[in-house]
Amino acid sequence: MKSRNVLERVSTFKDLIKSIFNFDEVHLVYKKSFESDWGPVTNERKLTSRDLTIAGLTLNPGTEFYDGLTYNDSIILALSDSSFMGILLGQKISGGVFSDSESITLQLLMRVFESESKSYLSQRKEKELIFNLNEKILQLNSLIDTGMELSRFDRRDILFELALERACALMNSSSALLTIMDNTSHITTQITFPLGTDPAGILTNQFKIESLFTFNNLKYVITLSEKESRSGATSFSDLDQILLDAISKQVYVVIENEFLQQQIVLKQRYEQELSVAASIQQQIIPDKLPDIKGYDIAGINIPSREVGGDYYDCINLGKGKFALIMADVSGKGIAAALLVNTLNAALYSYLEFDFPLTEMTDKLNKLIYKCSPIDKFITFFIAVLDTANGTLDVVNAGHNPVLLLRTDGNVDLINAGGVGLGMFDLGIPYSGQKFTMNSGDKLFLYTDGIPEAMNITQDEYSDERMTNFLKSHSGLSAGQFIKEIVDDVKSHSGTAEQSDDITALYIIRKE
Repeated sequence: MKSRNVLERVSTFKDLIKSIFNFDEVHLVYKKSFESDWGPVTNERKLTSRDLTIAGLTLNPGTEFYDGLTYNDSIILALSDSSFMGILLGQKISGGVFSDSESITLQLLMRVFESESKSYLSQRKEKELIFNLNEKILQLNSLIDTGMELSRFDRRDILFELALERACALMNSSSALLTIMDNTSHITTQITFPLGTDPAGILTNQFKIESLFTFNNLKYVITLSEKESRSGATSFSDLDQILLDAISKQVYVVIENEFLQQQIVLKQRYEQELSVAASIQQQIIPDKLPDIKGYDIAGINIPSREVGGDYYDCINLGKGKFALIMADVSGKGIAAALLVNTLNAALYSYLEFDFPLTEMTDKLNKLIYKCSPIDKFITFFIAVLDTANGTLDVVNAGHNPVLLLRTDGNVDLINAGGVGLGMFDLGIPYSGQKFTMNSGDKLFLYTDGIPEAMNITQDEYSDERMTNFLKSHSGLSAGQFIKEIVDDVKSHSGTAEQSDDITALYIIRKE
């Protein structure tokens, strides 16, 4: 039986039975499952009874199924798709009874029909499967193309419009909406496809699906409405939700990549600025200290970052006098470097006028206070050494105590002076001190990166260890001492990251 569809196949089978066995009436009934009701297979009169069951071959003969029509016999056939077909047989035209041989023949025909039906259903399922697979392959290819196309756009408006258009095409949706909200759920942007579509109509549609993601404190919600089909608008499938989530993820990735690219550009720009700042700062940190007759001097500066906040110098003032300087800016980075440069320029300018150190320090304080933000200040130490007699004219503006090691092993702490530069501008005068370096005495200037250097257990190197190291290594030359104390600090720190700049200046009055 070659037929184009189920109705044609059933009609052909019914006519075959009617002609072979000479029945006046043959009717076919069908139900989709065991629990459902029987109904006509072809366009026949409506059934008026549900007494037909699946209990045997002959079911309730004489029952009225059509208006004034009864049947004498029936046969029930269970089909391979769990549905059932019943054949209702009327009177034979000859008036005879249904013989055993005719019954066997009819059952054989039923089995042939059952086999052919199974083949037909298998072919139909195979075609449906192939169609579904082809549709999924097409959707997958479209999804891949969508991802590639979305990745090419860095303008947000084009990106969003394209995403909505491709989502509609991929899921057969009539309209789409992108809603962007801030972290208070306030709507900042709404974009629709097609343009001009009412967002409220999309959001209130009974047939809709959504996909959302959050990035950089903004929530993005993509909504599709009305999946179009041959029978009109319908609900979206689970596959549609998967595809929409995939497109939503692609939009997220594009936005994230754009953000990361911007961060890379900003980072590169910042690194360039740091490089420039570092090069400027290196120009003010002496790479070679002046030779001082009768003295041995050495210094070092090891920044913890590209740009540090420590500063030291030894400036030849002429007539056998030298300014020994040590300073530490609170914080690090470009802001600290700018203050160091300001301090360096001001120092060179003020030292030319031979101001008293206390007056010069007051001028520096006023300048730094005006130039720095409220959280920035500079601890500052300066000593003017007269090399002829070893006298030291000293001001300590909030810096760590400077150590003056005498030949008898005693250590003088030089810490008086006043507050750090830029902390206050209250007109409080700075006080100075005077010391004399005798033959064999050592002067050690440093920043807190040495005593406060920590190891992985957060133990500090400490002022006590630093002072003891100074005493126990007093026989070393200035250069060797600087090397040895830096090595000792690094030995204490071990694998811990250097948290602060390490800066030191060491001067010995030779015997």
